[in-house]
Amino acid sequence: MSVSVVFMGTPQFAVPILQALIDDEAYDVKAVVTQPDRRVGRKHELRATPVKELAVKYGIEVLQPEKLSGSPEMQRVIDLAPDFEITAAFGQFLPVKMLEAAKIAAINVHGSLLPKYRGGAPIQYSIINGDQETGVTIMYMVKAMDAGDIIAQKAIPITKQDDSGTMFEKLSLLGRDLLMDTLPKMITGDVKPVKQDPEKVVFSPNITSEQERIDYRLPADRIDDKVRGLRPFPIGNMIIDGLQTKIYDVTPLDEKTNLAPGQVVRVEKHALILAAGDHTTYRINRLKPKGKREMDITSYLNGHQNLKQGVQAITDEE
Repeated sequence: MSVSVVFMGTPQFAVPILQALIDDEAYDVKAVVTQPDRRVGRKHELRATPVKELAVKYGIEVLQPEKLSGSPEMQRVIDLAPDFEITAAFGQFLPVKMLEAAKIAAINVHGSLLPKYRGGAPIQYSIINGDQETGVTIMYMVKAMDAGDIIAQKAIPITKQDDSGTMFEKLSLLGRDLLMDTLPKMITGDVKPVKQDPEKVVFSPNITSEQERIDYRLPADRIDDKVRGLRPFPIGNMIIDGLQTKIYDVTPLDEKTNLAPGQVVRVEKHALILAAGDHTTYRINRLKPKGKREMDITSYLNGHQNLKQGVQAITDEE
């Protein structure tokens, strides 16, 4: 007899996890709860979430409440009374009445090594802060955000070639495998949950527009960390030559300088070398000035020949 599941998730991160549950005959996905369809792009086209697209493909019932608490969709999940409620990047809090409806457990696949990085942007913060590793946690869901006991956890390294996009993909697959390994143990009671140490809690709230600004006074390797942490979305920015400019890719250099952060160290045919904090330097590789297309630095320099050694290229204000 299969184990019943209600799955709750929204972005691509959750898709491999839902796919694994669908593919395994031990589990019966009774319904999927995901965020409502949203209008996106210049044409404001209505688009379903990646999780909804997968659920529809397999004929699974889809519930899309704007807000779960008190909604008919919440009551539907309670009436289903599944063995497991499983969330992965769902994007809404689950009411206590709904958590209590799960016969075995309500659990979450979280993209961090809890208790570090509770909240909505754990993967981005692990890269922005220059962490050398991150991971996934399978945890019980409770009323407080990401505060439940830890059931299982697995770590992986963060390389300097990783950005949020690559880490989302890696952690999604890691979370899938860890969940599918953990569920049978939960069914037989062969797990030993561990309480989170409150002294080690770190929060990772959603990225705000203010946090998208990259402080050019940071050392070059920290600027690189922030650029990669904000890529592929929302992309960090600086004020370069008086214009807000999205920064897609930089390379920290071994070269040192006594110039002030933000000043041009050197302009080459295919490179703009800038000063950063602690006398460090870096090269900008790809960028997008406000109102322009994304371009490589060679194309950018063709229109900014005023940028010469010693010029304060990056400032605080447009």
